[in-house]
Amino acid sequence: MTIAELDKEDESHVATRLLECCGSSEWVTRMLAARPFRNVTNLEAIATETWWKLSPTDWLEAFSKHPKIGEKSKVSQWSAEEQSGMNSAVAETAAKLAELNRLYFDKFGWIFIVCATGKSADEMLSLLEQRLPNHSEEELRIAAAEQSKIMLLRLRRLLT
Repeated sequence: MTIAELDKEDESHVATRLLECCGSSEWVTRMLAARPFRNVTNLEAIATETWWKLSPTDWLEAFSKHPKIGEKSKVSQWSAEEQSGMNSAVAETAAKLAELNRLYFDKFGWIFIVCATGKSADEMLSLLEQRLPNHSEEELRIAAAEQSKIMLLRLRRLLT
């Protein structure tokens, strides 16, 4: 999809594609209202500004659209590619990730969000271990920042 197509395509088609980039329905609604974007730089600026103006409820909605790190079911092609570092994970690392994913969800009420692109399973495990002791408010901001990175990567993929 090109910027011109993103600017002019039918709203329902663009909404579907934007939802692949960020699972917040409010973000998608606001992005549609912000068209035309005209260029990639403007699109990325609007996407980021819009993301950070959303409520924590909207962030949690976006988080809920992601599979857990290492999860094999309900994984989109993009998620599978982003989590490709899990493909070479040893069984012990995968098991530890699954265990800490459960602990993280039990503590915070949302899945562990990390921009997994380019990270090995061991790196993701280390980040999960580092973030697990955080307080909820701090962790929510960190997770939102990771989601923002994922969103921008996916917008760039959408335009290729």
